[in-house]
Amino acid sequence: MSKIALITGANGGIGSSITNALVEAGYRVIATYYPNGEAEAKEWLEGHDYSEEQVRLYPLDVTDTAHCEESLATLLQEEGNIDVLVNNAGITRDTTFKRMTAEQWNDVITTNLNSLFNVTHPLFASMCDHGNSRIINISSVNGLKGQFGQTNYSAAKAGMLGFTKALAAEGARSGVTVNAIAPGYTGTPMVEAIKPEVLDSIKAEIPMRRLAAPSEIAAAVIFLASDAAAYITGETLSVNGGLYMH
Repeated sequence: MSKIALITGANGGIGSSITNALVEAGYRVIATYYPNGEAEAKEWLEGHDYSEEQVRLYPLDVTDTAHCEESLATLLQEEGNIDVLVNNAGITRDTTFKRMTAEQWNDVITTNLNSLFNVTHPLFASMCDHGNSRIINISSVNGLKGQFGQTNYSAAKAGMLGFTKALAAEGARSGVTVNAIAPGYTGTPMVEAIKPEVLDSIKAEIPMRRLAAPSEIAAAVIFLASDAAAYITGETLSVNGGLYMH
């Protein structure tokens, strides 16, 4: 029987690569999408050659605590267990702090950070009971080093790292590892749509002089989900081409 992986933000640039890698690794993937985005999610699914046994679309508003609790309880009844959870959902609302509104702050904190509680809490007890489970949180290099114009995003992504370490301590005895991945600039469609001169200036700051491929972030997820990573927990794996070394 295939192991089951749930990923939030599954149809984004990085999320799509993670989903594809999980399918190739033999997982049955529960790919969540925002409930109002069903048409977009179905279009995304139809663009890939996945069978219903490989990928199941599942509506989930990661910002709604009560909704997540109810929906994920139902999902557990239907699927039996979640072996791997990838918290990947995230948004940006970039602006300088002087100009930032409370709405821009709260939108990012709610989607990027509060969603970790909303999605993980309903699944954690089951994962502990089952054992040999993995929680992988997709943070960011900017959660480590900060970034001009991203106080909200950097705060949320840094908070993910503290959450990762604390939950790792709680899950260790039950065989539940909790780790984070901190990608640097990654060649998603959104990033590659940036003006060429701006993109060149970004690459010039990266020691490897290139963006990460989304598949390289996905490969890190597959490693942390594997049995080979069973003794790694509470860690942050940076995949940033040397942009920030710590």
